[in-house]
Amino acid sequence: MYSRILKSTIKQKFLKGKAIVIIGARQTGKTTLAQEIISDFKTTKTQRYFNGDNPTDRELLTNKDLEFLINLIGQADIIFIDEGQKITTIGQTVKLLVDHYKKNKQIVITGSSSIHLLEQTEEPLTGRKFVYTLFPLSLEERYPTKDFVKITKELESLLIFGSYPEVASLSSFEEKIELLKEINSSYLYKDIFEFQGVKHPDVITRLLKALALQIGSEVSLNELSNILTIDKKTVERYIDLLEKNFVIFRLPPYTKNKRREISKLKKIFFYDLGIRNAILQNFQFLDSRNDGGGLWENFMMVERLKYRAHHKIDANAYFWRTYDGQEVDLVEEQNGLLHGYEFKWKEPKKTKPPGAWAADNSNTYKIISPNQLTGFVL
Repeated sequence: MYSRILKSTIKQKFLKGKAIVIIGARQTGKTTLAQEIISDFKTTKTQRYFNGDNPTDRELLTNKDLEFLINLIGQADIIFIDEGQKITTIGQTVKLLVDHYKKNKQIVITGSSSIHLLEQTEEPLTGRKFVYTLFPLSLEERYPTKDFVKITKELESLLIFGSYPEVASLSSFEEKIELLKEINSSYLYKDIFEFQGVKHPDVITRLLKALALQIGSEVSLNELSNILTIDKKTVERYIDLLEKNFVIFRLPPYTKNKRREISKLKKIFFYDLGIRNAILQNFQFLDSRNDGGGLWENFMMVERLKYRAHHKIDANAYFWRTYDGQEVDLVEEQNGLLHGYEFKWKEPKKTKPPGAWAADNSNTYKIISPNQLTGFVL
């Protein structure tokens, strides 16, 4: 139902002598996107499909020599390997194929866990792959005609139900809630539990609830350690796993001293608010909840992240906060200049930047409310 912005970008990279790797959270539409792209070549190219979830396919692609792989691929022009993170020797297998076929055949791999797929292919596929991250639907993908009346009417529901493609396609709130609960309980953390030896899944669940309650706030690992009664290193490891499996992402504070930046508190946001609300079992609309500001901040953070990725905006992202409490929600550092953005669900009466921020005349500042989306996320 939705045209993905990455589609044309990826198609342009076909038959350039490198593997194409599409990563992203489960249920974001990676397989659908790959199949759509491959189907556009159907009249001129033949395909061979492998599924890493299928034990037979896994066996066929694990620890095989080049001669076996050549016979396996046969005359196919496009080789599609879905759920590639399940194949333990995926990096070496694809390296053999890329080096042998070069620009004559195209290999496409999808995977729902960067921690497995990218780490397994990092060394063998150095200089041999293009990597793309598929996020949940962006505002531009969901509203390609920029129908602002429609966007305005549906904006609040996006803060509640998120942007997963299948969730977006459902018409009733009840169906959306049911699917989000299923994704949250059955699919999203599957790779973490399956590959990373997490012995106590309930700890991950409790950690996610704690993080969900702190969106927009600086997160203390020590505090989380005390709440969960586990050591700080385990908390940090679990947060890293959740980030590499596209559940959450971290935003560091801006500081001119980059060495200090590593140790200072970070903010944590969710890639999809529907999942965040499913974790808390709270699908009430904004007039019945007190976290509307946090939801809007998280929504703008992730939509801007998608926008930067889709439009190739090269910027480092931070938040800014002084010891006396002056804040800027998002700071983008581009070419040595700082651009500050403050996110407000309701139109503010005051639009002046914090004094300490305005003290540097080269800093820009803009408030982003629902009426200021053009040029920022659309």
